[in-house]
Amino acid sequence: MTVASNGVTGSRPYWVRIFVTEGDPDRVRIVEKSDWTGNGLVFPRSLLPRVRGRPDLGRAGFYLLTGPGEHSQLPRVYVGEGDSVLQRIEQHARSKEFWTHAVVFTSKDQNLNKAHVQYLEARVVELAHDARRCELDNGNVPQRPQLSEPDAAYAESFLADLMRCLPVLGLSILEKVSEAGDRRTELILKAKGIKAHGYEASQKFIVVKNSHAVASEVPSIHPYLSDLRRTLVDQKLFIVSDDGFILTQDYVFASPSTAAGVLLGRSANGRIEWKSRDGRTLKDFQESEAPYP
Repeated sequence: MTVASNGVTGSRPYWVRIFVTEGDPDRVRIVEKSDWTGNGLVFPRSLLPRVRGRPDLGRAGFYLLTGPGEHSQLPRVYVGEGDSVLQRIEQHARSKEFWTHAVVFTSKDQNLNKAHVQYLEARVVELAHDARRCELDNGNVPQRPQLSEPDAAYAESFLADLMRCLPVLGLSILEKVSEAGDRRTELILKAKGIKAHGYEASQKFIVVKNSHAVASEVPSIHPYLSDLRRTLVDQKLFIVSDDGFILTQDYVFASPSTAAGVLLGRSANGRIEWKSRDGRTLKDFQESEAPYP
């Protein structure tokens, strides 16, 4: 399978090729990108015994272990590196219960060394922490090793290509919203004394920094909305204000209804709740035959 993309940062088009090794996309996948010496391998935890003999897992590499979030709908992610990726993942198979899939990146030309992968681990943890789009399982933030200028440039180039592959694999966890996508018509949500601003984009629905949310929830709120509100408080994305909470950075929600529900503390139809300044609903825009502004 080959996927064409405009990239997470709006750069030139590129392709990502995914080879489904066993004919089942839920099993082992190999990931390649145009003009990149990197190589990705994605597999479920249950198939670790099957992939043990792969030569790429014996190389120095960088990896993500992913699984369902413990406290929210966000994915839980552990970031790691190793001289032999296989040895590290086998250790985690004995010590970490949460993960269901591994995503491993190595180099086809084997130019990634220990210092490079340590640098990648540190940078990815930094980016994931700043983006706050996953539950980061790493207890500590690793320090970047000292690299020469050429080695640092090589590692950053490898990271840029890696970041273009992750969203294709369903892991849009590293980029802040302000760095991604084109902003479209601003929509406003006003209810229960609060006001919020947002817009629809390729990354689902984005609520803008400094939007307000209510302090209290209705008893009938869906548990996943309540869990997500609690996660936003824990991650300091919601801070207390006089009338409830204020969002501290632009944030991606899975849908306009999830965004509206979190802000209003109740289930909500976001296609109706979000409106333009002239009163048109998001539903009006979506169903209009005219181009979306």
